[in-house]
Amino acid sequence: MNVPRPFGSDDGDETVFDDYDEFRPDHEPEPGPFLAGHDVLEGREHAALHRLARARFEDNGVYDMTFGYNLARLNLDRRHEDAGFRYAREADDPTVLRAEFTPTTEFCPQSDTLTVAAFRAWNDDPSLHEFDLVSVRVAPMHQRDVAINGRLEQLEEQFLETGEVAVEDAAAGAPGGTDEGVDDAPDVGGTPF
Repeated sequence: MNVPRPFGSDDGDETVFDDYDEFRPDHEPEPGPFLAGHDVLEGREHAALHRLARARFEDNGVYDMTFGYNLARLNLDRRHEDAGFRYAREADDPTVLRAEFTPTTEFCPQSDTLTVAAFRAWNDDPSLHEFDLVSVRVAPMHQRDVAINGRLEQLEEQFLETGEVAVEDAAAGAPGGTDEGVDDAPDVGGTPF
């Protein structure tokens, strides 16, 4: 059964996507506070890193279920020019990459899952890139940014202590099987984005 996706997929019209080798600042989200004061990547450096993101996400199944494509492709989708990832090398430690995810809407219910999946994809095998740590956060425009980023900070702390990406209890949705400190998302009704 072939069910059409309302917002497109990899099988859709390629004219709505930029190329992975391009960096178009007007088609990228603005760097937010998580990247402020750090070396924000642009041009060829951003494009090269984003191609690596595509590979890491493909290897780890980081897909946006609404759009039906590898999450890295969101940066290239001209229909959502203010959404996707921006990257910066940490000012005090260039072996740390900061990745800030801006979702398509402030109430995107996938933002928690997508940022955790991105963190795990980047850090599951650091030998595949030049960074000792890829620190991931959701942009503050998201209604649950504090809770989501708190969860990402916990995962990062566990990774730095153990050198391994924490396995989570899928039923509870947080490290170690607890939802402590994570607010429930309000019911906004309508179609999830």
